[in-house]
Amino acid sequence: MSDKLRGKVAIVTGASSGIGEAAARALAAEGAHVVVAARRAERLAALVSDIEESGGTALAVPTDVTKRESVEALVRQTLDAFGRLDILVNNAGIMPLSLIRKLHVEEWDRMIDVNIKGVLYCIAACLPSMLDQGGGGGHIVNVSSVAGRRPFPGGTIYSATKFAVRAISQGIHLELSAKDRIRVVDIEPGVVATELTDHITDEDIATRFETTWADKTRLRASDVSEAILFAVTQPDRVNVNEILVRPTDQET
Repeated sequence: MSDKLRGKVAIVTGASSGIGEAAARALAAEGAHVVVAARRAERLAALVSDIEESGGTALAVPTDVTKRESVEALVRQTLDAFGRLDILVNNAGIMPLSLIRKLHVEEWDRMIDVNIKGVLYCIAACLPSMLDQGGGGGHIVNVSSVAGRRPFPGGTIYSATKFAVRAISQGIHLELSAKDRIRVVDIEPGVVATELTDHITDEDIATRFETTWADKTRLRASDVSEAILFAVTQPDRVNVNEILVRPTDQET
């Protein structure tokens, strides 16, 4: 345990696995009280147990980020438990890649609901308390993707959602950072070894992806959590706005 974030309170969405789980562990290890949110309650409970056994403080709140009332309940429980909110890690996301011609429209809708509306719902729920405490202040971390810089075949809609996250991040920085002391960072990972690829139902894309990465090394979730930790542990005068982190083996 360290103390760079001692006394801070953080919400991490999509915390039941992958980047979210790694981020929750990293923040707790630096002394933050961490509220972990996702739909899989049993995984959240196991994560809280691990964090507490390591000397940290954590609270599990099962949450569906596509439902505004669920996100609002998450923030209420956070404030009831800890009295404040300093960091939001907007990590929940899905990636059911598919070729446009296959018309997986229901998957497009789901990506928009989770990857864009979920991000906005979390910001809307967290922002009032960040603005109200001590004259404002807080940190919003949006986990986007290198796909938010360039589309690729099979990832058109996914890329569109991540372009949106970049735009949201840049826009709220302009509105909130200098005036209200709310810092905003867009984290843009390349290919990471997580469950994200399990969402791919298009067999052509899934096969192509696995073939491309069969002999390459992907990022670990902990690599991305270190980038998040770097951003949120900077002095108040430092506002890290964007971090692009790719595997050495990823060409673009």
